[in-house]
Amino acid sequence: MTMKKKITWKSLMPSCYKSKDSSDSGENRLKLKPCQFQRLSLSDVSDPSSPICVNGLSTSLFGSNLYVFTLAELRLITHNFARCNLLGEGGFGPVYKGFVDDKLRPGLKAQPVAVKTLDLDGLQGHREWLAEIIFLGQLRHPHLVKLIGYCYEDENRLLVYEYMPRGSLENQLFRRYSATLPWSTRMKIALGAAKGLAFLHEADKPVIYRDFKSSNILLDSDYNCKLSDFGLAKDGPEGGETHVTTRVMGTQGYAAPEYIMTGHLTTMSDVYSFGVVLLELLTGKRSMDNTRPSREQSLVEWARPLLRDPKRLDRVIDPRLEGQYSNKGAQKVAALAYKCLSHYPKPRPTMGDVVMVLESVQGFEDEFVGPFVYVVPNEADDSNEFLAKKGENEHDSPVRGWRNRIKLPPSSVANAESPCSI
Repeated sequence: MTMKKKITWKSLMPSCYKSKDSSDSGENRLKLKPCQFQRLSLSDVSDPSSPICVNGLSTSLFGSNLYVFTLAELRLITHNFARCNLLGEGGFGPVYKGFVDDKLRPGLKAQPVAVKTLDLDGLQGHREWLAEIIFLGQLRHPHLVKLIGYCYEDENRLLVYEYMPRGSLENQLFRRYSATLPWSTRMKIALGAAKGLAFLHEADKPVIYRDFKSSNILLDSDYNCKLSDFGLAKDGPEGGETHVTTRVMGTQGYAAPEYIMTGHLTTMSDVYSFGVVLLELLTGKRSMDNTRPSREQSLVEWARPLLRDPKRLDRVIDPRLEGQYSNKGAQKVAALAYKCLSHYPKPRPTMGDVVMVLESVQGFEDEFVGPFVYVVPNEADDSNEFLAKKGENEHDSPVRGWRNRIKLPPSSVANAESPCSI
């Protein structure tokens, strides 16, 4: 008769509990079996009050390979968390750019990385850090950011991700002085984000993202998007349950109204948040902005009534697009956003339905929806030509002798990469 070994969090966090007898490979990398078992979830933690010990779990439930880094190694690859390598800062803490070479760990290729450090005085803590490891350590999808590894030494908790060179959608869409994202790029981003959410919702064990917003959508050099920051993610309802009851957390302007009122969380809560981001892509406006007139400070309250009428769509579309977008595609997207932003969860579409609609608007050629912009010609170049044409036929419109031009959006979009490269 064989005795089953008791599994504790020590076996899942080898970096925290180093023994003299442990091998280097056992300390530096989690050996994980193929994901043919039931996924580990936060609800599997039997004693949530203890941040260290987790009983009754098997490492075979833990998913894909993760590397365990030391704090000294992460200091080295970020140049001691240099200020010039700071990529941003959120509720979890600051994020720095770093670079790992292929000699740091066997099997780990040389690549730039993003290192997120937990701010001990911040809004999030150990449980959010643990949630990132549990979800992103097991879930793999082209539209989810890849978690490479983590560090846990004393009170220090860090996460290491693949580096996304264009930063967040929030930066690309709202950053002052940046070039405007073209319509086709916006629709590409919307589709990728929808596929990421659909993957989470349609998993054998559904995941509710809970904090879907433009700052959590990261972009690579080709504007392929990936969802990041799973600290607030929750396992969806199971069995006959219809929702998960939890304390209200998230970001103002993105949370679904029924979740705010009751604390009842469902996948439809994510659909509402997706509708807000889709509206941001349509309008080029932030979900909440206290600098706008009082009626327009909440983007959803201002724009949602306008989405129902195609004739009023021009009041909603981002003017920085300068009329260069697909009118037919914009009408479809506006109708989709309206459904996602329903005040009640039942009328909202599933993310699978959202993906199908967004796939149907991909590849629509940008059209010139706005009016022409006429440029007054230079007298020396054009006055003689204009007078000559007018003399040939007095009934000709003088506009025919003028050069008409269409304002085109800039051809390139600024890169959100850190000014200090490693």
